[in-house]
Amino acid sequence: MHSDKEGKGGTATSIAESDSEIEHEPGEKNVSRQMSESSLYTTEDEEEDETHNKIELGPQCTLKEQFEKDKDDESLRRWKEQLLGKSLDPDVKILSLEIKSPGRPDIVLPIPEGGKPQCPWFTLKEGSKYSLKFSFLVTNNIVTGLKYTNTVWKTGLKVDSTKQMIGAFSPQSEPYTHEMPEDTTPSGMFARGSYSARTKFLDDDNKCYLEINYTFDIKKEWLAT
Repeated sequence: MHSDKEGKGGTATSIAESDSEIEHEPGEKNVSRQMSESSLYTTEDEEEDETHNKIELGPQCTLKEQFEKDKDDESLRRWKEQLLGKSLDPDVKILSLEIKSPGRPDIVLPIPEGGKPQCPWFTLKEGSKYSLKFSFLVTNNIVTGLKYTNTVWKTGLKVDSTKQMIGAFSPQSEPYTHEMPEDTTPSGMFARGSYSARTKFLDDDNKCYLEINYTFDIKKEWLAT
């Protein structure tokens, strides 16, 4: 009898334990279902955030087009150059040089290769009025502070120095033309003779676009043409 009771008690205990395990199974399924739904909701929220966080890109343009925008604003142009790490430097090419004098044919000065023309490059009459006219082409970018300088020596002594501001010019396919203010050559026995000179075309960064070292003569009369 004692053994039967123990058997019954043992059976009841095992059934209770089995029932207990069965009762916990739905709870475990609910937990796993909640975790799955939670992860699903999180994924949808993340996708929605990614949609809202997408950056709308504007129209694409080339680097050169980017530099051309607001090219008249000097400070903005320099800021773009620093930001993009690239600079489109302006280029100025002097196309022609000529000396004009009232009542005389223009003296066309050939632009020498290497900046050293034949000696003398030209001859002027003492006490005559004259002006320098030149044409030039600007490419790549706007050039600012373009200026003309000319220094003259006689027998090793500096006798004249000229600096003339020309201005700022934007790139274009057609050349620009500029004429310097009229001047007068010196006169007298001591003024006549041979001179050496240096002409430069520079911008406000002191970039030199043309340098010419030459000689010229001042005589009593014009040379026969």
